[in-house]
Amino acid sequence: MTWDEVCANPYLQDLPFEIETNRWGQIVMSPPPHNDHRFAQNSIQKLLLKKIRGGDALQEMAINTEDGTKVADAVWMSDEFLKKHKGGSSFQRAPEICVEVKSPSNTMPELLEKKDLYLEAGAREVWIRERSGRILFFDANGPLKKSRLCPSFPPTVKV
Repeated sequence: MTWDEVCANPYLQDLPFEIETNRWGQIVMSPPPHNDHRFAQNSIQKLLLKKIRGGDALQEMAINTEDGTKVADAVWMSDEFLKKHKGGSSFQRAPEICVEVKSPSNTMPELLEKKDLYLEAGAREVWIRERSGRILFFDANGPLKKSRLCPSFPPTVKV
């Protein structure tokens, strides 16, 4: 299935799962996140909006990757990115910053794979928030001590 078909399918509208697709168009479902996951997403989005000007930050954004459509927990997009990529049910290119929040149902290898997919799809940085609250920052060259796009972003986001 394409992401547009997934979004339009009435049988998939009210499922109590997080949905993504893989490279073969198959639906991949994960358990819904815990409340602390949602609070972390919200905190990260608010911090991004506060600390970076000239763009927008949103949660649960679908991004087409080499391995199907993945849904980033939070993203930051420049005004320039928004002008080019607004509309549709998923982004054909990854926004500048993609953030994944680790849940009990995620493994670190899975999140590192998603990091690589977002970077290959055009993200300039990918961040992973560990369950402890620590933020891991990455760009195409590997781990970063702090974000280059948002140097004032805190190294830990507690909820």
